[in-house]
Amino acid sequence: MSLLLGLLVALPPAWAALPQGNAVTDPAALLRNALPIDAPDLQNLQHKIEGTSDDLRAKRWPALENSVRKSQALLTTRQGPILASFKQQDHVTADELLGQLNGQLQTLAAAAEAQDRDRFLEARRTALTTIGTAEDLLVGPFPYTLPAEYDDLPRLLGRATVQLTTTKGDLTAVVDGYNAPLTAGAFVDLVQRGFYDGLPFIRAEDFYVLQTGDPKGPEEGFIDPQTKLERKVPLEIKVPGQETPFYNQTFEDLGMFKAAPELPFSTKGTLGWAHSDEGLADGSSQFFLFLFEPELTPAGLNLIDGRYAAFGYVVDGFDVLEELTADDGIVKAKVVEGGSNLQPHA
Repeated sequence: MSLLLGLLVALPPAWAALPQGNAVTDPAALLRNALPIDAPDLQNLQHKIEGTSDDLRAKRWPALENSVRKSQALLTTRQGPILASFKQQDHVTADELLGQLNGQLQTLAAAAEAQDRDRFLEARRTALTTIGTAEDLLVGPFPYTLPAEYDDLPRLLGRATVQLTTTKGDLTAVVDGYNAPLTAGAFVDLVQRGFYDGLPFIRAEDFYVLQTGDPKGPEEGFIDPQTKLERKVPLEIKVPGQETPFYNQTFEDLGMFKAAPELPFSTKGTLGWAHSDEGLADGSSQFFLFLFEPELTPAGLNLIDGRYAAFGYVVDGFDVLEELTADDGIVKAKVVEGGSNLQPHA
């Protein structure tokens, strides 16, 4: 089962010349942005802190100091409404997190004033982790109903963390069922079955993809032991502002030529679900790790978005990811957190 590899090689010159813009390429930020929450004050604070990257790269320290001061002012003036947005039972925890965040922003301000890049990066990382922890508390029940035609498929109603032990070392990935519940559900179900243990990478394209999930023998996907048939997972892509994902339709089919998916292929280690060149609904078990390369596959312009389903991101083990080749494979895959979010069917 192959990917449309020619798409990236044959980028038209006009597309290749387009600027990359300010697409988000940090997996932690992508996961924060994809949470199904409505918390404008907290998310505004998150984006202000994340938005310091350009000034930091350019060493514009006065601008950084100004940004941090604005972030501190936002937290001070909006702390009451931010706290009120949490459920009553979470107020104590949320109040503690906001207190920690206040101290972390003070450290961030001091790092900007001292023009200490390493200290600034560490303080920013800590502050954003605290914001992410607070945002996790705001997630309510699973926000939508899946189509009845897929009732027999497993679904991940939340997130799960998966460890992929490869022949070169461990990768840790967060799988996002909020935005790709059927794709993430199929993947986590197969991880729990031990399906991927011992499978090689069947495709390794430099700067592009590492693909695996082709079982031993003549089959190309997972054979359900009950039905004796290959389980098929539909193409599933959620777009910001839409309540539910689109199924078995590409952005081209939908006429959404400038759309961006909720889970974009914009960072190294994006997890993508493979389907054949001939169909959108025949993905079964094969997945790929997207090897983001800014010059060849720029964020927002890679032509995979809207054609394949992303369902999570590698968050640790990037040094291992850099070393993997077609001679490597998965030794073992296991769910280390969030397995209870998996439902075998509706």
